[in-house]
Amino acid sequence: MNNRKMFWGIHPYVLLFISILSVSISSILIKMSDTPTAVAGMYRLYISVLIMLPLVPWRTLRTLRLNASDWGSVIAAGLLLGMHFLFWMESLVHTSVASSMVILALQPLFVMIGSYFMFKERVGIAKVLCLVAALFGSVIIAWGDIGVSRQALFGDALSLIGTLAVSAYFLVGQKVSRKMNANLYSVIVFLIGGSMLLVYSLWNQLPLTGYSGADWTYFLLLAIIPTMFGQYIFNLLLPSIGATTVSVGIIGEPVLAIVMAYLFLGEQMSAFQFTGGLLTLLGMGMYFWLQSLKRPIADYVPVDEPIR
Repeated sequence: MNNRKMFWGIHPYVLLFISILSVSISSILIKMSDTPTAVAGMYRLYISVLIMLPLVPWRTLRTLRLNASDWGSVIAAGLLLGMHFLFWMESLVHTSVASSMVILALQPLFVMIGSYFMFKERVGIAKVLCLVAALFGSVIIAWGDIGVSRQALFGDALSLIGTLAVSAYFLVGQKVSRKMNANLYSVIVFLIGGSMLLVYSLWNQLPLTGYSGADWTYFLLLAIIPTMFGQYIFNLLLPSIGATTVSVGIIGEPVLAIVMAYLFLGEQMSAFQFTGGLLTLLGMGMYFWLQSLKRPIADYVPVDEPIR
């Protein structure tokens, strides 16, 4: 694997923290709006594409060395991202944020299994125990808010499908993103994902226009914060630290959401949230420490081509 420090000399784990902090805001934004989730996801991705177009080094298209299988992987990644947004965003309509986030926390487990079969990546027992501790912490965080109604179970099923989709998205991305510029890869994938959501919206006759200024602000915030500073940075990190490590970091998303609600919204932190958050952070911290022993910071060197 090509071990490289990311742009501007920032270490990958710092970028990972920024991206997790950004995506942790998405569930709050989604809960605050009544717009159809497929339409919100579509505009979220399309607006991100428009923002990123000036940053794409289009000249690299002439030097790409992608075969038919690679292009198939890129298309699959876009479709999987669209599926993730469709199912996971819709799950928040039917179940609690807590329930959906606990299911989303299973993502590194799915990615770890997939990495073993796709890339022959083996994970030691110590890292597995760290992952289990972090997952258990996520369950404790949401213990008092997990829904048990029929509607909540339907939402949980949607969240599970969305989690499986994004797990596959990261695995496919790790395979193909090493062969092309991250900006170009992200634009293509976001465009395909947004187009899939457009087809879904048209098929179900969802309104594409007539939204208020507040709704368009909501679409823009989704594009800038959890997509540009979240999903895009994940794409940057995949060739460097791999899908499993990126997914382990995402377990910290509910912890950051709780901390932000405590600091900026004045919400109280329950004993379950404090204990579970501490256990999650401990498990994640131990995992990253063990990973750093395998791949020291000194192994990451500056990239040879900056963002344009």
